[in-house]
Amino acid sequence: MGGSSNANARSGAPTVTFDRLPPPWEPTSAVPHLPIGVALVSILIALAGVVMVLGGTLFLLNQLGGNFFPSALDLFPGGDLLGSGILLVLGVTLLVIATALWRQETWALWTTLVIVFGTTIYLFFTGSITVLFVLLILLFVYLLSVRRYFY
Repeated sequence: MGGSSNANARSGAPTVTFDRLPPPWEPTSAVPHLPIGVALVSILIALAGVVMVLGGTLFLLNQLGGNFFPSALDLFPGGDLLGSGILLVLGVTLLVIATALWRQETWALWTTLVIVFGTTIYLFFTGSITVLFVLLILLFVYLLSVRRYFY
């Protein structure tokens, strides 16, 4: 250990001296790095949420505001008040999930995995085996493989 002991003449107890001390302890960051794929998924979910919030808000403003907002601004024409309210709530929910994914929260990862799995199962049982189906399977496997980065 690099130490030596000498007998102390008065007390009889050995004296221990060290040649060097261990390096001082420095705390490290507990937050793992954000994987690039999770960042891309988070941005895409946020963009979908923004489109839904804008679509729901513009339709509500068009219906409730009268002629103040032109109907050409409707992103999802042909809806009703209940549908636009649901669209608004889903958009806000997607924005919350995207923010939590960006912050690497575990509940957002598992929520995204459940949504991706459910969509994949739906596409499988409806016979829609397309490029979207393959991308969803790849996304599901990728999110499972990066789950250690979430806390």
